[in-house]
Amino acid sequence: MKNLLLIIWVFLSVVCNVNAQQEKGIIGSSNWLNNWTEFKPGKSDYGEATQILAGNIAENTKLTKKDVYIIQGNVYVTNNAVLTIEPGTVIIGDSESKGTLVITKGAQLIAEGLETDPIVFTSNKSLKKAGDWGGIVMLGDAPINKFGSYSSINSYDLDPSLTTYGGSNPASSSGVLKFVRIEYAGKKPRGSENFNALLLGGIGNKTILENIMVSFAAGDSFEVLGGEPVMSKMVSYKSNGVDFKFTLGAQVKIDNSLAVRSSYLTGSSGSRCLDVSSYIKKEEVDFTKKQTLVTATNLTLVNDSENIDADIKAGLIKEAVYVSENSSLVLRKSVISGFNPAVVLDSKIEINDKNLKKIRIEEMYLNFCNGNIFSEGSDNNEDLEGYYGNSVFFNLYSKTTNLETFNDFANPKRPDFRLALSKFTASSK
Repeated sequence: MKNLLLIIWVFLSVVCNVNAQQEKGIIGSSNWLNNWTEFKPGKSDYGEATQILAGNIAENTKLTKKDVYIIQGNVYVTNNAVLTIEPGTVIIGDSESKGTLVITKGAQLIAEGLETDPIVFTSNKSLKKAGDWGGIVMLGDAPINKFGSYSSINSYDLDPSLTTYGGSNPASSSGVLKFVRIEYAGKKPRGSENFNALLLGGIGNKTILENIMVSFAAGDSFEVLGGEPVMSKMVSYKSNGVDFKFTLGAQVKIDNSLAVRSSYLTGSSGSRCLDVSSYIKKEEVDFTKKQTLVTATNLTLVNDSENIDADIKAGLIKEAVYVSENSSLVLRKSVISGFNPAVVLDSKIEINDKNLKKIRIEEMYLNFCNGNIFSEGSDNNEDLEGYYGNSVFFNLYSKTTNLETFNDFANPKRPDFRLALSKFTASSK
């Protein structure tokens, strides 16, 4: 009887442990990447443009699937207008004029695709590459942490008078982005930095942001300037810039999201999966306001290198996560695989209990990283390893290839980046 009870206890322990581990990283009873994503968009033929979008859209407008639209120059949705896009619609950005779509504060973009019929923003080039066109800018009136509570986009050749954002309404809505792909964005205007594929400035928490894939961006994939966005099932695939960048007091909730980096793609200003900061210029910040807080759950951050050790030695791989001073991060139930190291903390962050309570890294799966958590510029991370390695945080460590770690990592059409932890054993050391 005792032996039977022992066998049952061991079996239940193993099952519970495997299930608990498989809850880390992106999750789902099925692969939610299927149907609406595209990992080889350069081979897709979206047809020629039949309609032109240019200038200002100052009244409610609907784009239909039967047409293909081209964005010429900077197109602004103004005057509290609503731009609605039908499922399956294709919008291409003009390369020569750096086509960019801007949803100004008070206006809305309703781009609600379907899993089987996503909305696609892409390049008009026959041979597509990162940075062929501008990107999408959505602006709202949720709080930011700058003095005066407002700011504007003063770069990218955009009109500052039409790109103000920020305010006092955290529950505002700038519309819907759902089952949307943004491909080959990030054009670099002369004398300015690269556009970001999707820039969200002062976005309120009633904005719906779900199932959005950015692929081959020359700038950052997702940049959030303040606001309180709630983001789910975001995908950043082989961006040159940062995959997910949060600043200006953003209060962000992001879950069940994926970033896939390449060792051979990087931006001039640095590239990583997750970048958390409270400001761009410290002198512009009102420290009586909320500073950036990112709550991230079930992220998968992975480098797609076929030889991670060699790429690390060659200096091609950096950290996955960077946390700046005066900002907070809660990172839970997530996977970081193949980075150098997993997490870096700003050198200005003093390593003490008060500061580390603002940077919670727990229930993680850290795989094949050259070190786990470091202070910037320091080779000695014993204090941080000891702190986050405490069993109370339930962090697990392993060193297996991507092919072993994920369900179907190398599938060129339908990859599955969920963990396949039943194939091996992770440790808590």
